[in-house]
Amino acid sequence: MKKEKIKQAVKKQYSQIAEQSGQRCSCSPGCCSGANPGAEAILAGYTKEQLAQIPQDAVLGLGCGNPSACAELKQGETVLDLGSGAGIDVFLASIKVGPKGKAIGVDMTSQMVKKANALAKEKGFENVEFRLGEIENLPVADRSVDTIMSNCVINLSADKSKVFSEAYRVLKPGGKIVISDIVSERPLPKELTEDLDSWSQCISGALEMKDYLGKISLAGFGKPEIISQHEFYAEGVGKDMHRLFSITIRAEKQHA
Repeated sequence: MKKEKIKQAVKKQYSQIAEQSGQRCSCSPGCCSGANPGAEAILAGYTKEQLAQIPQDAVLGLGCGNPSACAELKQGETVLDLGSGAGIDVFLASIKVGPKGKAIGVDMTSQMVKKANALAKEKGFENVEFRLGEIENLPVADRSVDTIMSNCVINLSADKSKVFSEAYRVLKPGGKIVISDIVSERPLPKELTEDLDSWSQCISGALEMKDYLGKISLAGFGKPEIISQHEFYAEGVGKDMHRLFSITIRAEKQHA
């Protein structure tokens, strides 16, 4: 399937999520329950205390982990979130890096960027910025970021190698990526990888774990470390069940 077709399908889905309430597709187990974004966020690994610190409209229940909790962010750092949505991880990171630090979100949907920037202005988050752009072509300067996070978004890209290459480019030497995402136990069947609805639900874009980790290494990062791993099953085309994993990964850009 052509990459542009996948991109447009994903963009349409998440643009609609930004503009309306109701049922939302989550990358965590229990996808598309649509019941309660806060409950979905807690299921993904956030705490009630964390969620209470940020704008509630930034919580869409779309993640499969909590990368900011294990990113070991420090005061004064610059943090970048790939596929930032309404800003949940950016807002949490901004608290950790403090007023001398900066938290940047990049998202390809103008509706999400508009929503997140409005929340930042309304709630007085002065050290955050949301930029319109694609994670395969980041609107971020070379070697300008200390830490990159992403939460169940790289899965949605049809060119993951380019995503990791861009992440490597914008990181400072010694910087790190901390990514929560969905991977598969084995290659997914063609009928599933060509199903656009399943792409938007973080299923069809799932690579085998070894291939996902391999792409990180090929981009130049040190050996990826799996911080956490949880398995679940997703229904594919024809009612077949596929074993997937929600993982959080950490890898460093070697000093140069």
